[in-house]
Amino acid sequence: MTALIAYCGADCAACEAYQATQADDPAWKERVAAGWREAYQNPGFNIMSVTCDGCTSTSGRLGAYCPQCPVRACAAARGVPHCAACPDYACEKIQAFFAMSPELQANLEALRR
Repeated sequence: MTALIAYCGADCAACEAYQATQADDPAWKERVAAGWREAYQNPGFNIMSVTCDGCTSTSGRLGAYCPQCPVRACAAARGVPHCAACPDYACEKIQAFFAMSPELQANLEALRR
């Protein structure tokens, strides 16, 4: 599977929500939503919350958090393909993501090389 790197360094193609959306499989999306309801303790997650064409999509469907994501908004406004390409790489916005998901930093560092 080809990687689809989000602004923050996540691989959208590895995400079950993205995979279920691309497969157009409502039952799979419901299983993902159920898992996320439990994992994130958010009873509001539903099929639409996990319907996503990838974070960098400008015309597709976005998952529940993408529209409010400060990293996504910043990178899109700067016109960079991901934070590793930003002249202000390692700013406080992306550092907050690194604190939650250290693997994102490793992904972006690999892109910087």
